[in-house]
Amino acid sequence: MRLIAIQNPKSEFERRVVDDMHRLRARIFQGRMAWDVHSVSGREFDQFDRLSPTYILALAEQGAVIGCARLLPAAGVTMLQSVFPQLLRERRLPGHETMIESSRFCVDTAYGQGRGEGTIHSGTLAMFAGIVEWSILNGYSEIVTATDVRLERILRRTGWPLRRLGDPVMINETRSIAGVLPADAQSFHRLRPANYSSSFSVLQRRAA
Repeated sequence: MRLIAIQNPKSEFERRVVDDMHRLRARIFQGRMAWDVHSVSGREFDQFDRLSPTYILALAEQGAVIGCARLLPAAGVTMLQSVFPQLLRERRLPGHETMIESSRFCVDTAYGQGRGEGTIHSGTLAMFAGIVEWSILNGYSEIVTATDVRLERILRRTGWPLRRLGDPVMINETRSIAGVLPADAQSFHRLRPANYSSSFSVLQRRAA
């Protein structure tokens, strides 16, 4: 399983995998989770995809996109502040120059590679590690996100607990929360699964 980061796709390969990412988001968010999201021709996207985000993508051995996340600097326009301010105390995001927002996180846990009995899918761990590593290498120390209490429990199990920025709120049928996660080398090494590799694996090479 390999992690890559793409901003403003330029090559045919980058355009293909970003298109696959939008298809994955539609399958997960609209199909599996029944979220009220904008989808056209089997691809999910929103206004934040127009802000030149960085996409972290998990690729299976044959190149299929099985995980994704979208990263935008929290000092700028964020989904959390613009769409989900009810998740924030005083409806304000305490953003700063070294905080980045992660949104549209998903992993196709039905994919066979990485599944283990009673364990967290290695694709989920690889995505967590990839977000942390990319953030560190690009000068970010904190990751802010809107998520749900189910994923919060998974984060706690991995030893990467979320620091809540407000109380849980029901959004549609999901008990949602906002919180902050550390982006540091200790978290990366704790999260990184054995099959992790990335196009930006500086921290992994340093540990070798």
